[in-house]
Amino acid sequence: MLLLTFHARHFSWKTFKRTLESVPDKEKEERVEQAVVVFAQAEGSDCEDRSRVFRHTLKHVKWLANKRDFKKVVLHSFTHLGSDSADPEFAQAFLEELRDRLVSTGYEVWCTPFGYLCEWELNVYGESLAKVWKRIGVSDDK
Repeated sequence: MLLLTFHARHFSWKTFKRTLESVPDKEKEERVEQAVVVFAQAEGSDCEDRSRVFRHTLKHVKWLANKRDFKKVVLHSFTHLGSDSADPEFAQAFLEELRDRLVSTGYEVWCTPFGYLCEWELNVYGESLAKVWKRIGVSDDK
């Protein structure tokens, strides 16, 4: 799992173009204030140890949210972080489970439409911790 995360003053998105035929046509436009924004790319190797990758991803997102006492999270599938993308079905299910788990622990969670390119506006805080890249996977130290 590749993650690019931001402490955002605000993040807004609007659907631009559908990229997967398997997802329904929709137009969506939203804006969230004071949130952790997670650009996530599931990798093919994440299937090998899904539960560990999931656990560490959840822990990282919650850790980052707690650094600013944020209770809002936006999950954005972003397959441009690396070259080894997982199957779309795996990635979508992973993000949906991540959303559900975060909601069950008190977070408000938005997901940008899966299988779409989006226009977006992102306003990020300045400190280093407001912009974090992380790789979670089978090659990491366990």
